[in-house]
Amino acid sequence: MRKVTISLLKADVGGFPGHATVHPGICKKAEEILTDAAESDIITDFHVMGVGDDLELIMGHYKGENDEEIHGLAWRVFTECTNVAKILKLYGAGQDLLKDAFAGTVRGLGPGASEIVFTERTGEPLVAFMMDKTEPGAFNMPIYKMFADPFNTAGLIIDPSMHLGFRFEVWDIKEHKRVFMECPEEMYDMLALIGSKSRYVIKRVYPREGHPKLPADEPVASISTEKLFEVAGEYVGKDDPVGLVRAQSGLPALGEVLEPWTLPHIVSGWMRGSHNGPIMPVSFANAKCTRFDGPPRVVAAGFQIANGKLHGPVDLFDDPAYDAARDEANVIANYMRRHGPFEPHRLPSEEMEYTTLPKVLKKLEGRFELIQ
Repeated sequence: MRKVTISLLKADVGGFPGHATVHPGICKKAEEILTDAAESDIITDFHVMGVGDDLELIMGHYKGENDEEIHGLAWRVFTECTNVAKILKLYGAGQDLLKDAFAGTVRGLGPGASEIVFTERTGEPLVAFMMDKTEPGAFNMPIYKMFADPFNTAGLIIDPSMHLGFRFEVWDIKEHKRVFMECPEEMYDMLALIGSKSRYVIKRVYPREGHPKLPADEPVASISTEKLFEVAGEYVGKDDPVGLVRAQSGLPALGEVLEPWTLPHIVSGWMRGSHNGPIMPVSFANAKCTRFDGPPRVVAAGFQIANGKLHGPVDLFDDPAYDAARDEANVIANYMRRHGPFEPHRLPSEEMEYTTLPKVLKKLEGRFELIQ
């Protein structure tokens, strides 16, 4: 049986207004291009969304990860939508398109990408998580909870097919290295890394060798890890990560995949990519960032995958069960905002080096005097 690929690619091609949301004309242009691609059998199916000011492309196909045709298609969507954004004079038109020429993949050019390749099961639920105003490490705690924390995922205890645990691929995004860690055996060592979310990020999760229902070489979760400052050398917008997570039948149940988001944990990003704040789980309708360009948001689009088709999406956070999390996020946001320009609301100095703060320091560098 052919392995299906689900590709989730995103870019900020222009905000409407400011950094709040995506203009309907941008989504319309993207849908036109992807409709032609589906009719030409380049992709099997697609769905276009806007989360905050990010354009999100979810595509099904059989071409594998990092395929030049698929990434070229996404690059065409992003560039043509940027042209629409320029006509509309949208803010930051083409902000995430940091290089001029496509070179076979969008990776390293600015857009974010999460892709997952697998053999379809009898039932194949998949959740596409999309964030705005935050960084890749914002996924660390939720993904850890889904696949390694029995207080979150009851299946780790009561489902024998999950007793082996899972294998985590962790990236050091500053040194450009990776390490594979087996949980539960290496849980403490892994937490020592991923607790430093600005440097160590979970990239993929795999079943362990010997899993009774799933092959060990097919990922069950995939997160985008692109860091825009690595491309641009300075702040050009936070990275706004996306992730794909499979569920059920030897994996966390859908409810276990969603449970971590009941805690609006603190993430980096928010206004000018320079502040800490709570990540708020919201419905599609509320995926617009307005308060202090935030607070950071996450949406969950649920799909059933069948023969490469994306049946859905279901707006999984459009549920009063997450009202308490949203209320708590607002309380945390109020508390953090009262700190104004002081830490811990503002990021620590080592993380501010990629923002506009160095330009302020440059103005003052000749005025600093040695203390006797």
